[in-house]
Amino acid sequence: MAWQGSTRRSRLPKDWPRIRARVLRRDKGVCQAVFSDGRLCGQPATQVDHIVPGDDHRLANLQALCAWCHARKSASEGGAAAARTRVRTDRPKPTHPALED
Repeated sequence: MAWQGSTRRSRLPKDWPRIRARVLRRDKGVCQAVFSDGRLCGQPATQVDHIVPGDDHRLANLQALCAWCHARKSASEGGAAAARTRVRTDRPKPTHPALED
């Protein structure tokens, strides 16, 4: 995991190991990621993911994921967060030379 430079671990509840084990048990150790075609991943799950990113550690907001699906989801969320902070510069739309006066 990429914990370097992150405050995420310190924000987890003290009983996180118990919560994590409960989620993995509830989901029967199977990855709960659903692919775009509607299929369940179904690979062995070793990680617990927050469905909605943040500090909501309720069981309803947690799911078991395999390492591959968790990395893919986290990368997607990180990319989306970075895109929201980027400064957009809109270039003027060029006009066709035949339409210029």
